[in-house]
Amino acid sequence: MDPPAAAPPLSATRADGATTTLADAKGEVVALYFGYTHCPDVCPTTMADWARAKRALGADTVRVRFIFVSVDPGRDTPEIVQAYARQFDAAFTGLVTTDAQLALLRRDWGMPVYPEGDPRTRDYTVAHPAHTYVVDREGRTRLMIPPGTRGEEIAQDLRRLR
Repeated sequence: MDPPAAAPPLSATRADGATTTLADAKGEVVALYFGYTHCPDVCPTTMADWARAKRALGADTVRVRFIFVSVDPGRDTPEIVQAYARQFDAAFTGLVTTDAQLALLRRDWGMPVYPEGDPRTRDYTVAHPAHTYVVDREGRTRLMIPPGTRGEEIAQDLRRLR
């Protein structure tokens, strides 16, 4: 993104119940994805691409953080989201938003996130952005990586910002 802009605020809950913010990662490059654990396609594909990127980075993963943020507070709990993220790589972080935090994400990040239907039925879906945001060490949004980007290409982008 040229010029890079300060990343909007982010506040979400970890599996241990603590609230974490994007500012907590200052000094690190952050790959940030907004999805949900029941997503049938782009979320697991993106997470698998992240895992390949992390493997391609090898020792270069120092000061790189991968954060998956669920935008489905109707079904995803902090424990479920953490387990989901870690099934792709043990170092990945999974966070969950409350309804209030999700409303702020929609506003601050300009994200079209729309849960549709009843979360207790099979017809329930969540529309969400498909790209990965990359935030640099100074807390600026630098890249939006489209879905389907190969892990090796993601690793090259992250390595340049690290």
